[in-house]
Amino acid sequence: MNRSELIAELTALLGAAAVIHQREALVTYDCDANTIDKADPDVVVLPRSTDEVAAVVRLASEHQIPFVARGAGTGLSGGAIALRGGIMIALTRMKAILWIDLASRQALVQVGLVNLHLTNAVTANGYCYAPDPSSQGVCTIGGNVAENSGGPHTLKFGVTTNHVLALEVVLPSGEVVWLGGAERGARAAVDAPGYDLIGVFVGSEGTFGIATRAIVRLVHQPERTCTLLAIFDQFDAGAQAVSAIIAAGIIPAALEMIDQPCIVALEETFKLGFPINAEAILLVETDGQADAAEEELRRVIAICNEQGAREVRVAQNERERMLLWKARKGAFAALSRLAKSYYTQDGVVPRSKLSEILRTIRAIGARHRIRIANVFHAGDGNLHPCLLFDEQDPDEVQRCLEAGTDILKACVDIGGSVTGEHGIGVEKIELMNYAFTPATLQAMRDLRSVFNPDGLCNPLKVVPINNVCVERRYLKRAALAV
Repeated sequence: MNRSELIAELTALLGAAAVIHQREALVTYDCDANTIDKADPDVVVLPRSTDEVAAVVRLASEHQIPFVARGAGTGLSGGAIALRGGIMIALTRMKAILWIDLASRQALVQVGLVNLHLTNAVTANGYCYAPDPSSQGVCTIGGNVAENSGGPHTLKFGVTTNHVLALEVVLPSGEVVWLGGAERGARAAVDAPGYDLIGVFVGSEGTFGIATRAIVRLVHQPERTCTLLAIFDQFDAGAQAVSAIIAAGIIPAALEMIDQPCIVALEETFKLGFPINAEAILLVETDGQADAAEEELRRVIAICNEQGAREVRVAQNERERMLLWKARKGAFAALSRLAKSYYTQDGVVPRSKLSEILRTIRAIGARHRIRIANVFHAGDGNLHPCLLFDEQDPDEVQRCLEAGTDILKACVDIGGSVTGEHGIGVEKIELMNYAFTPATLQAMRDLRSVFNPDGLCNPLKVVPINNVCVERRYLKRAALAV
């Protein structure tokens, strides 16, 4: 089947308004928020239902055409890029909340629903959806499922897989199944019998199939939330404060860290009075019953002071609290003040190694002549070094990629991982051979082949084929002839 025939078939299935095929329009879909890796799909479709998704997948399977699911495009590892061209299935029109059951603390949603919109729908009743990536105002539930997304409150509440109870999935054959403790969208069992297929599917980055509906867990909002900002003149002192807080038996709702270059960008953007000469800022949040949250707050303040904090500021009201979180969640955007482009990494290290890895990151930046700003989930050691560069400078792009690889290898070398929440995608696929043994990688391939035997569903992602990695520099390729 050539491209023209494919477009005609898809138009017959979905209608012309749901099929994008003009070359200039496809550029919109050539990358995600990781803009280094790029590849055009041959065609993009915009289904509105599970049946439409399944029909497209059956067509692709019949003609052996690769296909890739896409949410809002906020991913940071190139996971939703059409490396082999083919069909991109954009799920953003599937955004309905189908039911909310507060008695069961569950909701059934289509996967194109924006993450924050679910919380907004239940806030008045005192509930929320706990996973809160920094992009939660635009990212979708389906994208969160694909990447097993986290966020600042992961430390206490867990990542996406801890809040997904059941999934409706279109398998690469086009068959529709329910995974987890539900069938046909009924209320889900908290602990379903059988294999934990939810745990397998969530975080598979779209290589096992396409989720179309999800039953997710809702949690009750805490009675009291306390938020503070601790300012440190020395980065090591801030890192020591992180370890001391956890060692004291305190599990904050969030424990975030920002270094000096990022502080400068945030202050220039939000004008919150952040001292631009400080080396580190901790953003700490405690919550729960009012007395318990306030007692934990007092203990955190004491620990920060013991570790040499220059100043500790406590948000006095909800407005001040939300301003602090606006700054934290707007950190990546604020970095645009420092460079034309930035490249965000996602390594993980033990909390006790924060000072060591930040020194290593600075040395790597100096060696490759790349400026690096850091804003990250310090409580669980999930780093987000932001490499600042000019996308139009090929030499700088190359140095940026090399620096990113060196950073992630350093994370593995000290007992960490190459990703905490952004996924492998295409960005980190060459590092899988560094992080895992050949036998472990083969076990991953074997599992993928059970779900995706023809390799058509989001091909060339997550696990390298036979220990061979794809070339990933400004990829532009199509699978179908005109």
